Amino acid sequence: MLTARAAERARALDELPAYVYDLTALDAHARAVRAALPPRVELYYAAKANPAPELLAALAPHVTGFEVSSGGELTHVRGVAPGRPLAFGGPGKTEAELGLALAAGVERFHVESEHELRLLAAEAAARGTAADVLLRVNLPLGAAELGGAALAMGGRPSPFGLDPDHVGDCLPLLTGDGPLRLRGIHAHLASGLDAAAQLAVAARIADWTRDAEARYGLDLPEVCVGGGMAVDYGRPAERFDWAAYGDGLRALAARHPGRTFRIEPGRALTAYCGWYVTDVLDIKHSHGEPFAVLRGGTHHLRTPAAKAHSHPFTVLPRETWSRPWPRPGVRDTPVTLVGQLCTPKDVLATRAPVPELRAGDRVAFALAGAYAWNISHHDFLMHPPPSFHYLN
Repeated sequence: MLTARAAERARALDELPAYVYDLTALDAHARAVRAALPPRVELYYAAKANPAPELLAALAPHVTGFEVSSGGELTHVRGVAPGRPLAFGGPGKTEAELGLALAAGVERFHVESEHELRLLAAEAAARGTAADVLLRVNLPLGAAELGGAALAMGGRPSPFGLDPDHVGDCLPLLTGDGPLRLRGIHAHLASGLDAAAQLAVAARIADWTRDAEARYGLDLPEVCVGGGMAVDYGRPAERFDWAAYGDGLRALAARHPGRTFRIEPGRALTAYCGWYVTDVLDIKHSHGEPFAVLRGGTHHLRTPAAKAHSHPFTVLPRETWSRPWPRPGVRDTPVTLVGQLCTPKDVLATRAPVPELRAGDRVAFALAGAYAWNISHHDFLMHPPPSFHYLN
């Protein structure tokens, strides 16, 4: 769970809290993911998971391109990885953002609504340029298909994408000679699915796309099935079965000859390369239950609060204790790990079993390479930010 290089750096840190990223581990993981996928499957990294320049640079050799979801992400990723293909997704794109994307030569626009399509058409016509479009479609899914999802973006009423029966309303704006060219269908419907469930959803999207071609007389050469590959915070040593997923996509592509498939994982690529490292300030008891008060908290690592789970961690014991009074600690007792914020929601792990935990020990929270620092409310209570360390 904690690589040897990351553990060595975590023990040696002078400034806490800190984020430690093992870029060598990230490189190896991304290389293995790419190798598991068939050549006809394009691999885009969803930059929203973690847009740190160091991580984007480490991923660049292994991905086809990057998916961005705002004008800010677009400008940032273009600056870090110039010339790499970009797909611009996400709801609520503004005219300014669409204009920025057109000027930057974004390769694919994932359009969420008829109104957004009209905005894009107007911007493209005003600039005398063309844009390649994938219509994001919110396909209905059954309870069985969504049962294992940690987060559902589609398959039910949702702010994301078009209802399938509204696709026809968009077609008059999409012509072969521009300004908007329809390239295919995008359907990111759920996150947190295992390989078998992901493949079932991908097959559903591919079959619907084939049927839409026949219904509307279209040529739809591209299908993007999104990301959402499961990361199990309860079992951090287990990983998404990329080999099985790659085999399934290979079989799916064989059933849909001439179609290019695209996936957009974020968390499943970078989560495993990062750790949030901090130390124990105090061990106290309340109504018989022990609490470990940590430096920092969910304003640095929001993931456990956002997902309402106990975040996995490793204790790094420190034997030094210079105070003249007894060292607070617990042994063989479940303990709740909390931060420094003035809210009972500042909890990183609840009643977690530990052999021993003492004031002054260090704690390294795993799976902190995605949706961690970048989604946290950094300025609440104005505690100092963590330091960042990238191990090449």
